[in-house]
Amino acid sequence: MEEFFTKKRVAIIASSGGNLYYLGGKDTAKLLDELLLQIEAAGMVCTSLQFIAAKASMDNIKDDTQAELYSWDEQTKSPAVTVVGTIAEVNKEATLVDKEIAEKINHGEVDALIFMSADPNGANLHTVEAAAKKKLPATGTGGTSMATIAAKGVNVISTSGTTGTTNRTRAVTFITSLSKHLGLSYRPIIGKSATNNQLEQSSTSAYKRINLRGMMLSSLPGFIAMALILAISKIPGLSGLSEVFDLMINALPVILAVVAAKQVAELEEVSIVAGIVAGVLSVKGGIIGGIFAGILAGLLVQYIFRKCVEWRFPATTVNIAAGGIAGLIAGLAVYFLIAPIALWLGGEIRSLIDFLVSTNGVLAGLIAGLLIWPAIIGGVYHAAILPIVLLEMEKTGNSFLGAVDMVGLVMVSAGITLANIISPRDKGEAAVAAPGFAINMGFGTFVEAAYPFMFSNKMIFAGAIISSGLGGLLVGFFDVRGTAYVPSFMAPLLSNNATGFIIAMVGSLVCSFLITFFINKISRKNVKTMEPKKTSNELVG
Repeated sequence: MEEFFTKKRVAIIASSGGNLYYLGGKDTAKLLDELLLQIEAAGMVCTSLQFIAAKASMDNIKDDTQAELYSWDEQTKSPAVTVVGTIAEVNKEATLVDKEIAEKINHGEVDALIFMSADPNGANLHTVEAAAKKKLPATGTGGTSMATIAAKGVNVISTSGTTGTTNRTRAVTFITSLSKHLGLSYRPIIGKSATNNQLEQSSTSAYKRINLRGMMLSSLPGFIAMALILAISKIPGLSGLSEVFDLMINALPVILAVVAAKQVAELEEVSIVAGIVAGVLSVKGGIIGGIFAGILAGLLVQYIFRKCVEWRFPATTVNIAAGGIAGLIAGLAVYFLIAPIALWLGGEIRSLIDFLVSTNGVLAGLIAGLLIWPAIIGGVYHAAILPIVLLEMEKTGNSFLGAVDMVGLVMVSAGITLANIISPRDKGEAAVAAPGFAINMGFGTFVEAAYPFMFSNKMIFAGAIISSGLGGLLVGFFDVRGTAYVPSFMAPLLSNNATGFIIAMVGSLVCSFLITFFINKISRKNVKTMEPKKTSNELVG
């Protein structure tokens, strides 16, 4: 408890605002969570809160507009809704909270203030007057209100408009200004760890967030959308969509750049804008160029953002500089330096796949089919195979390895789960297998549904690899290009050879089904044989 009182105490005085309402103010819980996260990172604590959250922008407010009043709950040490009603009723109660916070300031229980779209002549009058008397440091957004607060004598150490800001960038700007003024050590918090709920510091985690697997998986819907356009363009009368397909190809580097920038920087809209700017300039570099541009943009966003905040730029300017300049630098670097290399590298990888398939497609498909299960179980699939699939799809909308994925993983998993629905080793396995079969057939994913059966029986595991090899062989024989991650009935429509793809899909599914079916039959028979027979005395007893 003693440590609590040695920390600098912050009061948050705010409303959902006019312009702020559209830039995070209407999601009060998220706005306050972000702000409290940064306050904690600086070693400070929030002890006072008055937040008037209206259900509409304050620019269009009416007396009967519904609103809520958030104040600080001393018991839970967190924000709590204390009043719900019309804006007039909430403002009346807010005046009482305003007087309470003013009393805390007068008694030396507040060390700094954060204002957001405050009302210094109304609901926050007493707090502003008390802060002016104590010369407490204050920061905030809202051009008009902050100018009035400063004019009333409050020690405003930094101020900014709301335009172009986000919950995160505002919070980081506020706490950076206060921590520098109060002499506190502070590094912005970028997120919460998914594993242990501990805070990650941006200075050490930006590079750690570079995850090619995550970027590829997040961007996959864009590739599937492109494949759908390709399939639709083949329908008689819709050939004009081929131009849309070409446009979609050019959009892929932008998609990857945006995803990469957002994952690396984690600065919400700012990193998204930087990714778009960088992605547009990296189109000539293909998806490799887009990934490189996005990663570089994400790293630069964080660096420029941090520097601008340290130099006490207004929050709006910080966002513009971080998003715009970071995107430009990253995009121009790819445009002039990296694009030719990235384009060449992507072309060479595709050429190698095409060469192997054209030389001996049956052998190439067989090897790919035999290796794809060990690859996904060993964690190699998403790191090596998926990027190659996307590189193939970048030019043609479908992929040789994508077809092997569908027949070797999805259909084999479907066959194994189907066998365990029809002829399970015990009744409980049917219930486990049914959802997996439905998802594999309906969505073209969730191959992990076969794991419980493969790992519990080596023969089923071997059967999966054999079936996958057969499917890959058929893909090579029919020279199929396709994709997974789509419903099984739709997959042939997205391929270059619908008939060949159907044969390959059915072949691997039937093969894995039959192998699993007969292994389950044998297993059940062995269990029955091993059961001890009851004697005549036991039967009578």
